[in-house]
Amino acid sequence: MKWKQQLDGMQAYKPGKPIEEVQREYGLKEVIKLASNENPFGCSPKVTAYLQNNAVNHALYPDGYAQNLRTAVANYLGVKETQLLFGNGSDDLIAIITRALLYPGVNTVMADPSFSQYGHNAEIEGAEVRKISCVDGAHDLEAMAAAIDEQTSVVWVCSPNNPTGVVIPDADLRAFLAKVPSDVLVILDEAYIEYVTHPGHKNTLPIIADYPNVLLLRTFSKAYGLASFRVGYAIGQPDVIAKLDPVRAPFNNTILSQAVAAIALSDQDYIQACREANEKGKKQYVEFCEKHNLKYFPSDTNFIFFDTKADSDVVFQELMKKGFIIRSGNALGMPGFIRVTIGTEAQNAALLSQLDVLLKEQGVFA
Repeated sequence: MKWKQQLDGMQAYKPGKPIEEVQREYGLKEVIKLASNENPFGCSPKVTAYLQNNAVNHALYPDGYAQNLRTAVANYLGVKETQLLFGNGSDDLIAIITRALLYPGVNTVMADPSFSQYGHNAEIEGAEVRKISCVDGAHDLEAMAAAIDEQTSVVWVCSPNNPTGVVIPDADLRAFLAKVPSDVLVILDEAYIEYVTHPGHKNTLPIIADYPNVLLLRTFSKAYGLASFRVGYAIGQPDVIAKLDPVRAPFNNTILSQAVAAIALSDQDYIQACREANEKGKKQYVEFCEKHNLKYFPSDTNFIFFDTKADSDVVFQELMKKGFIIRSGNALGMPGFIRVTIGTEAQNAALLSQLDVLLKEQGVFA
């Protein structure tokens, strides 16, 4: 068969192990998944109530334009409906962007480590991938700007960055954007925007007007607790959205996903409560790291990335045996580090207790 040459040796994305598999493998009754940065508190009670009391006709296709959700998001953000593009999660939007703009002969610039799907999709399309190493978990924006040339088509900026959790302050971001040619599309991936508390961060929506070559990506999978419904969206200038929209699959959001996303968006009190709980949970991990002199990156997300001073694959496996699923830094380009989703207060305490014992066994602590 005439496969794309780029697919040779390429591996599919490997998510964290599902809870049911870990339960079977280790004979556990309870498993706490803190690997994929889902909201440990779930979704808004308003969404739960809707799902319990409303039925849909599953024989009908959804609204391909997602009109109701489009109107809700546009009104909430104060943007035009023509400035929005909806995807089956942010992953779908990343695939749409790469399919539209990347091909052999052009290149794309991104930080390293950052979200793996930027490079993965670019490689499938045959574009050159230019990865610029992070500095202390942050994008090296000067080096990224220097890597841009006449063949650069897309630049990926993840803020806060996954897996490090570091956010880019507004002044630094704008200084970078001023250096990017206007014919290069800059993707500002803000999957964790609802969790940001950094004083240097400002509302990024005005950037679209100041820099029309910027496209924002956001999602309902993280803070809104709707990961299983797969709803992401892009915000940009109407002409950029209009060029991308023909690449989108006709019915890429379900009837249910469109309905629950609009409901979740309406409950900002719930988002605020989740943000406050997340900040408290984050302090549990920061205190643990500082107590044991473990390097960690300052996080503006619902996860924290820190050095265990041990083999992170061993830490991953041993914690899984105890009923905790996390992410090993070996899989994220940072050996020795682990990425842990911030859970409930009880979940955090339980994991840190097990980690304390484990790192003593590994000789990290006295």
